[in-house]
Amino acid sequence: MLQVLKSSWALLLGMMLLMVGNGVQGTLLGIRGGIEGFSTFELSLVMSGYFAGFLFGSRMAPIMIRRVGHVRVFAALGSFISAVLILYPTFTDPWAWTALRVIIGFCFSGVYVTAESWLNNAADNENRGKALSLYMFVQMVGIIAAQGLLVIGDPGGFILFILPSVLVSIAFAPILLSVNPTPAFESIKGLSLRELFEISPLGCVGFMLLGGVFAAQFGMASVFGQQIGLSVGQISAFVSALFIGGLVLQYPIGWISDRMDRRLLILIVTAIAMVAALLPVVFGVRYEILLVASFLLGGMTNPLYALLLAYVNDYLEPEDMPAASAGLIFINGLGAIAGPVVTGWVMGVMGPLGFFGYMALLLFGFLAYGMWRMTRRSGPGPKETGAYMTMSPAASPVAADMAQEVWADEAQDDDN
Repeated sequence: MLQVLKSSWALLLGMMLLMVGNGVQGTLLGIRGGIEGFSTFELSLVMSGYFAGFLFGSRMAPIMIRRVGHVRVFAALGSFISAVLILYPTFTDPWAWTALRVIIGFCFSGVYVTAESWLNNAADNENRGKALSLYMFVQMVGIIAAQGLLVIGDPGGFILFILPSVLVSIAFAPILLSVNPTPAFESIKGLSLRELFEISPLGCVGFMLLGGVFAAQFGMASVFGQQIGLSVGQISAFVSALFIGGLVLQYPIGWISDRMDRRLLILIVTAIAMVAALLPVVFGVRYEILLVASFLLGGMTNPLYALLLAYVNDYLEPEDMPAASAGLIFINGLGAIAGPVVTGWVMGVMGPLGFFGYMALLLFGFLAYGMWRMTRRSGPGPKETGAYMTMSPAASPVAADMAQEVWADEAQDDDN
């Protein structure tokens, strides 16, 4: 771990500051949109824009890197991110915000691809798993820290938009001054959706539905908090609990997954997440209930993403894993684009609790499908499965490819 820190500290520090900027704008827009009088549906379109841009950016970033190199892509996208953060309070219109969210989603996706390719190039077979775990940890810490910034300024003013813009600008300095460009890489060719579904129906359905759950959490949590009258500090704590849960419970669940039937654990984790989503619906929107529900919901769904990736890997040869991971991330992205829009529609019909009701419905659907799939074929036992690798829903295909390399190396070591 010390070796990873020594070789990649600038990259990790820069990415943490970038995640602070991303985390602030994700929560702040929901609060500011309510202040500006945006409807729930308008805010859902705004939030959906980020995921549309992110999906497109993950496809375009490798092409841009091959043309002009890592450094230029990284610096250009960073400049756009900083500019968009300043433009939000300047153009307080839902359609303008939607367009800006598409741009910033595209830019963050490209930044992730570039940064993760640098990280992969700096790592070797001995420390690649530690490097990826540390990178994911830094991402989560950045998002959690971002929520604390919300209480230091007025969401109706400019300062909370200026501050993340400054942090994003600063973030690129240590990275660009200390990291050497890596050779251009070829885009990962994905398997067709039909081939992926034939390999793992459970994995494909899970990634699609989880995309909707994550997009609702990341995009609409602050909208929900604003609608039920939470203060800015309470919304900050509510959103933080989602990511703190994911940070705290990721590793215990990963440890368990390597020692029991992975499909059964997927169903257990899904069931707990569904119950957590139902707590506010059943017991009301008391603040303490919301914090518990948020912690458990984030703590179950974040590891579930990595569990599903590991489960799909159990049916793949190492050489097929990069193609499969790229396809699964695309499927997840499709679900994420629809997530905020559908959540906004449900909240318009049911009221604010539609936020939790929508996620509970998706999780129930996946639980039911998973139980049915267990009757269709037997799964591999613990001794036949690969190792769990920490993954974040915000990861690009490059990070997923890193995880696949770790899995393949460990599988080869086991064979020897």
